[in-house]
Amino acid sequence: MNSEDTLSVLVNYRNGASLTYLLHVFMPWEGYVIAFNGSKGRLEHTMQETVYISGDGSVADGTRIKIMPHFQPGYEMPVDKNGGGHGGADPVRLQDLFNPQGVDKYQRAADCRSGAWSILTGIAGNHALAQKRAIRIDELIRDLAEPDYPPMPKPTEAMDPLPLKRSTAVRG
Repeated sequence: MNSEDTLSVLVNYRNGASLTYLLHVFMPWEGYVIAFNGSKGRLEHTMQETVYISGDGSVADGTRIKIMPHFQPGYEMPVDKNGGGHGGADPVRLQDLFNPQGVDKYQRAADCRSGAWSILTGIAGNHALAQKRAIRIDELIRDLAEPDYPPMPKPTEAMDPLPLKRSTAVRG
């Protein structure tokens, strides 16, 4: 079986949102860059796994969050350094799975339908690569209920403002 060294997938959603996924295999570092472009600006999150830079054992960790409001200077947000694998997500996920505490107000915990829709996106991408054409999820499976998505504001609804830039100045 062959594996692609580089590939890209464009996903178009019914609500008009789009996702561009790029995969580069055999790179000298591991991690990801994710960006959200919205009506108020752009949020970029970069997570670079701790990797060896040279044979001397030195390592680099490049996790950053940058906020770029429209027509204003961009700024970086502090990144919480939680313990545990996957940037601190593993302990949170394990807690949700084995010892849930109250309501998950962000609805981060995925159900089986969320998992099915997620993997079907990847499967559709593989079929598109093989068939050299766009693939619709409903070509692969029918009558799969959609997950319970968290409520999202409409573009015309008021939202919480972007996080304020944290000042390092000492106030007396």
